[in-house]
Amino acid sequence: MYRKAYIPMILHGNSRGSARDLAVHLMREDENDHVHVHEVRGFMTDDLFEALHEVDALSRGTRCQKFLFSLSLSPPKDANVSTEDFEKAILKAEKALGLSGQPRAIVFHEKGDHRDRHAHVVWSRISSEMKAIPLPFNRLKMRDVSRELFVEHGWDVPRGLINRQERNPLNYTFEQYQHAKCIGKDARQIKSDLIDAWAMSDDAVSLEHALQDKGFKLARGDRRGFVAVDSVGEIYSLPKWLGIKTKAVRDRLGKERDLRSVEEAKVEFGRSMSGKMDEYKTELKRQNNERKASRTLQRKQLVEQQRTERTDTFQAIEARRIEEVKIRQTKFRSGLSGLWDWIRGENKRIKTENEAEAERAFKRDQAERETLIFKQRSQRRWLAERQHRQSERLLSQYRQVSEDYARFRDMAQHPVEDQPERPRRQRRKTSERTPRCRRNRGPEP
Repeated sequence: MYRKAYIPMILHGNSRGSARDLAVHLMREDENDHVHVHEVRGFMTDDLFEALHEVDALSRGTRCQKFLFSLSLSPPKDANVSTEDFEKAILKAEKALGLSGQPRAIVFHEKGDHRDRHAHVVWSRISSEMKAIPLPFNRLKMRDVSRELFVEHGWDVPRGLINRQERNPLNYTFEQYQHAKCIGKDARQIKSDLIDAWAMSDDAVSLEHALQDKGFKLARGDRRGFVAVDSVGEIYSLPKWLGIKTKAVRDRLGKERDLRSVEEAKVEFGRSMSGKMDEYKTELKRQNNERKASRTLQRKQLVEQQRTERTDTFQAIEARRIEEVKIRQTKFRSGLSGLWDWIRGENKRIKTENEAEAERAFKRDQAERETLIFKQRSQRRWLAERQHRQSERLLSQYRQVSEDYARFRDMAQHPVEDQPERPRRQRRKTSERTPRCRRNRGPEP
């Protein structure tokens, strides 16, 4: 019997606070074609906002600042993934993280692009003992779960999933470029990359390709023979990092004079990376234009919605006021009965009572109007603050890219040269040296 295998996917998550901001992000319909709350489990409510607020309230009894764990599950491009497949992957991740049985919420997003349908899961980290559940090495665990899903179902494991830093910087997307700037590379990773490239090559050409896949260029050093240069211009001596003799490297690669110089490698990196930075700047400008258009549209829609709400509310208040005026007016009798009420002072009492009721009604109506006005003002302020944060984020990213662009452009035009070797001090001739007996003795008599 044929059994459908569920599709592996990329998992990415992190601990966080800001329950309200997360709920807003998950329910945003302006950035998604469709948003569906699939499950809200283990909470006292079925509403996502109230559920996350519940965790926020619980966390105040602890010292935990990041009381939520948010995980996104993105299937491969063009893969049709069923809800059951997502649930199976979520269970694997939940078990690996140690969050089994914790309250959680699952939200599906559909964007219409390469991440058409993906899922977001949010767990509460606050246990029943009012303690925060620790999540050590959660990124490594999610990478292992993703790799397990790919291997289990015979999919080609992405190289970045085998090793997140095993990427050519020219193949980075803008998001990957930002992430790479944050994590950097440590000495162990550099050594591992160089050893792997050396192991899978048998001549200079194959080593060049292997190093390029890992973000390096093979070059000729001034004093260190064979070297690798990375995208920021750092130089690594191959014999030193590989732990072998220069002769063994030369036997495999040939004479180093046939290789490009360090300066030429830096120029090549500078030209290619400055071009990549140009692409990032163009992407950021596009995002900013889209943000401006979206901001204008959102504000226009909000204002139109508020105007409609305000008109309807004010009309209802006015209609109620007119009706209440009519009711108060009916308290006055007409004809002889009205004359008798006027003589015995009943009309005066009714008038005083009506004026008091009208005053209370006026204050009530004014309070309702102001309540609506203040609520709508808060809505506009919240929208403006969110748009300001988006603008600041894009501006900060643009500044970073511009700085890197200038650095790579300078590298392409004026490569940073190695500091020249300090010349050795030459011993002065014997005739030029001052005899020991004459040093610091002062002038002869």
